Amino acid sequence: MPEIDVRIVNLPKMRMLSAYGFGKEPEGIAWEKLRHIMLEHNMLKDGKFPTTYGFNNPNPCHGSPNYGYEIWLPVGEEIEPEGDLRIVDFCGGLYAVARFKDLNNIGDVWGQLVRWRESSKYKPGAHQWMEHLLDGVDQPPEEFVFDLYLPIVE
Repeated sequence: MPEIDVRIVNLPKMRMLSAYGFGKEPEGIAWEKLRHIMLEHNMLKDGKFPTTYGFNNPNPCHGSPNYGYEIWLPVGEEIEPEGDLRIVDFCGGLYAVARFKDLNNIGDVWGQLVRWRESSKYKPGAHQWMEHLLDGVDQPPEEFVFDLYLPIVE
């Protein structure tokens, strides 16, 4: 892969609706839990995909195909959690962000982003690492476009 292009972004505090999945493909489990709320509140209209942020929780473990994945959807006060969805008050923070295409590249790009931070003026942040899928899930994974958010501090 070519050298990554990194931009610095300061995300604001946000109220997030959180969905959790666990298993061999937990991203899909978490996504299906959010889909109902998105449809109910007309968030999937006009072909636009709402902003979501996801991350492993817990990370994959050697010897097991199962892991967890959590997806956060920024929402207003009018949205209340249903079922096992919950509200998370995200504190925001400073991030190094890299964009790439093709889900198969995600591990390599995370590694490149960490190496970029190690050679930069920034230090590791303690806030949440996140993945932002830009175009939605209704396409082949090779077509997915992501922004990866690596927490940093100055």
